[in-house]
Amino acid sequence: MQKTANLDYEKIINSSEFKNLVKQKRRFATPYMIIFFIALFTLPILTGYTNILENRAFGWLTWTWVYSLSMFAMVWVFTSIYMKKSKDFDKDIEEILKKNIAK
Repeated sequence: MQKTANLDYEKIINSSEFKNLVKQKRRFATPYMIIFFIALFTLPILTGYTNILENRAFGWLTWTWVYSLSMFAMVWVFTSIYMKKSKDFDKDIEEILKKNIAK
């Protein structure tokens, strides 16, 4: 990693490469955030206003527990996906920094 004192942050922020990277990150993250928030807010709505999740799924386990535990799995999966994709973003950031070191 380069020393931060040699970087022209205004130039980096205004560069087309940086703006393109920000757009790529937003395009990548937005569907995951939408899915997460829909799933997150659906649980209290279903448990508070309906009886759908009160039915037994497996033995004593109700669908509320299955839904709640699946939220943990979803977060792990989304985190794993982001960690893999962030390696590409990190490479792009390194390239942008190399191009914009003030000499």
